[in-house]
Amino acid sequence: MEPGMISLAGGNPDLAGLPLDALGDAASALIREHGTEVLQYSTGAGIDELRTELTRVMARAGIEADPADLLVTAGSQMALELITAMYCDPGDVVLAEGPSYVGAISTFMGLEAEVSHVPCDADGIVPDALEARIAELRAAGKRVKLLYTIPNFNNPSGITLAADRRPRIAEICREAGIVLVEDDPYGLVRFEGETVPAIRAADPSVIYLGSLSKIFSPGIRIGWVLAPREVRDRLQLLSESTTIHASTLSQHLALTYLRDFDWSGHLDRAIVRYRERAEALLEALPSALPAGSTWTRPSGGFFVWATLPEGASADELFALAAEEGVVFIPGSGFYADGQGERELRFSFSLESPERIREGMTRLARASERYARR
Repeated sequence: MEPGMISLAGGNPDLAGLPLDALGDAASALIREHGTEVLQYSTGAGIDELRTELTRVMARAGIEADPADLLVTAGSQMALELITAMYCDPGDVVLAEGPSYVGAISTFMGLEAEVSHVPCDADGIVPDALEARIAELRAAGKRVKLLYTIPNFNNPSGITLAADRRPRIAEICREAGIVLVEDDPYGLVRFEGETVPAIRAADPSVIYLGSLSKIFSPGIRIGWVLAPREVRDRLQLLSESTTIHASTLSQHLALTYLRDFDWSGHLDRAIVRYRERAEALLEALPSALPAGSTWTRPSGGFFVWATLPEGASADELFALAAEEGVVFIPGSGFYADGQGERELRFSFSLESPERIREGMTRLARASERYARR
């Protein structure tokens, strides 16, 4: 990226508040005192102590889990690929929110599954629309295998699936024989309102994906999947045939952080910063985007999703914004079917409020130039 550019594109967590000196000492001690263990092969399922700590993390989302039902993976992205490979044959359909996480779309399409987007509103997936889409696809002879959802502060939309819709969506999937995959990397990053229990909290048939990327570090590549025991066992076999297991050293460092550090306090302090940044972005958007634009108002996570007026192009606005020194992500990459031409994603997670305000000033200049066109 060019010097001076303000990026509201990447969804990177703010790591500035991490106790880096103490973490460095802990990593050094792990190798110095337990090097022959932490630098060695480990179990395919993941370190037992880490799986126990991860059940405590999930308890904050209302989930009671047996550590034996967890599989530690090299990030939740790996878990998603394992699940897709296990359930989907070429041509099978995966349902996903419209828009949805670009990494998930790439995984599904890379394994030759077809992605069909389910209509959403300000409260997330619309249950009636989900039922209609399933019926439509089956009438066309399609095999629908999975529903993939990011119910909390969705990437990219920032929307949270309403609490009263969650059991209904799970019920629709059960009745249709469709596996519901709940991806929850942002659920603990809430800065407004009350926690909404995970879908998995009330339905043990749901496959739940978790990650330490947003609450600790994306660089250590530690995620996990919670699934019914027979599913978890099959996923472990697939995992062992690809990566053997997640990094032993990363698992031990994650265990140390969750067990010996005030990870919850660090997260709470980071959430204060995310709230300030979200507020700075939302306050500036009315004067920064073209007249007639709309946007979401997230209560957590990293993202705001905006929709430009009818006939506008997010790609064209992006080009002008980049010339002014600010970037976001145009929306078409978050769809598998070419939608999103006038939609775009802002990430407020990393830049300071001051930089966000300056970025919005630059975007306003780009919008003015776009209007003159």
